[in-house]
Amino acid sequence: MNSRRSFLKNVGLATAGLALAPTLDLFAAKKSFFDISLAEWSLHQTLFKGDLKNIDFPELSAKKFGIYGVEYVNQFFKDKAKDMTYLKDLNNRAKDNGVTNVQIMIDGEGNLGDETEAKRLEAVENHYKWIDAAAFLGCKSIRVNAAGKGTPEEVKKHAVESLSTLADYGKKAKINVIVENHGGISSHGDWLSDVLKTVNKKNCGSLPDFGNFYEYDRYQGVTDLMPYAKGVSAKTHDFDAQGNETQIDYMRMMKIVKDAGFKGWVGIEYEGSNLPEVEGIIKTKELLERLKTI
Repeated sequence: MNSRRSFLKNVGLATAGLALAPTLDLFAAKKSFFDISLAEWSLHQTLFKGDLKNIDFPELSAKKFGIYGVEYVNQFFKDKAKDMTYLKDLNNRAKDNGVTNVQIMIDGEGNLGDETEAKRLEAVENHYKWIDAAAFLGCKSIRVNAAGKGTPEEVKKHAVESLSTLADYGKKAKINVIVENHGGISSHGDWLSDVLKTVNKKNCGSLPDFGNFYEYDRYQGVTDLMPYAKGVSAKTHDFDAQGNETQIDYMRMMKIVKDAGFKGWVGIEYEGSNLPEVEGIIKTKELLERLKTI
């Protein structure tokens, strides 16, 4: 495992050319309706290469980017959900750097909308350990997926059953179960909002992702999901010369978020290929900072 010094060097913490402009802090003095967090997936290439370990993510977020809320991805510490020694260390790393653990994004634990009852039950049970881990870390939520095969109505029925069970389990630990528009039928805002309306539990909500609408208007999709939002995923891919996202009208999108009465964490999820991950994260933060007081 890399030492802290090594991992910070590997991801370029000391690189002056990518240092955050100090003027960005001026925006923080103004009152804003949201706080900026960092989704770990923004650094997935760095993590997969081994140049960053999950345990060091909170320190990097604080020291490299000046971001004090983090959103973990379970696949980067998948064998640690029940490892209390590891989770305690991770918690301490966050606290030592003034970082809030916001949520854990869960993938690879089975389809909550699976057509087979046994597989659905297994998927639900696989998520329990992550609710427990999230509670231990002081997170507010776990992000899950409403995936499954069948007609939209069939997947809805199965997803509602699974989400209801998970929400009941999460309620005991004061953990929200939030669903992202993350491909398939879940990327249709009207379908997912209907699922959440049917579940009808206070701790079961949405995580609208600006970028994950493929056959559905993204602005309508976010509008559909914002009444249930317990977080927002600010997806970015590329930027123009003025620092605006080239595929998403961020001013329009953030007005939708604000007009819904949202107050909470907006997580940076840079997924582009034209800029290195560090630069893409910084560009996304700069964009969000400009919109903090719209």
